[in-house]
Amino acid sequence: MSNEFEFYHGVALCRIIHDSPHATIRLYSEKGNSSYVVNNDTGIFIKYCTKRMSPWHFTFAKNHCDELFGMMQNIKAVFLILVCKDDGVVCLASDEIKTVLNSALDKPQGVSVARGPREKYRVSGGKDGKLKFKIADNQFPSRIFGRQE
Repeated sequence: MSNEFEFYHGVALCRIIHDSPHATIRLYSEKGNSSYVVNNDTGIFIKYCTKRMSPWHFTFAKNHCDELFGMMQNIKAVFLILVCKDDGVVCLASDEIKTVLNSALDKPQGVSVARGPREKYRVSGGKDGKLKFKIADNQFPSRIFGRQE
């Protein structure tokens, strides 16, 4: 029997492979099961929410934030991948991650993703962490390969 995280991580990893068939993917750390390295120079941290409809809420424990922000110090480019059940995938770059999460907090933090029918995703988190723009589902995985679509 598969673990639930394998199913949702598979969505993100499969989209990467289909977008770039020669991509290499490995675990970033043996301590966690949420972080990966793509092509030896790009980090991805995957979170998922199993709620059926918008808004989707993602909780980041202190150890999740430590691992995510640690990746940012060690890898050229890091992206947070938020899998919203079977609705779609949101991809946040490092500067956007810093807008919705605070590396200095010692308590769990939350990020919320919402969208109406046929709309782009609205992402918010932290005290004033609303992004000033919306994110389309089709921006993943092209963003992690340096393409804006």
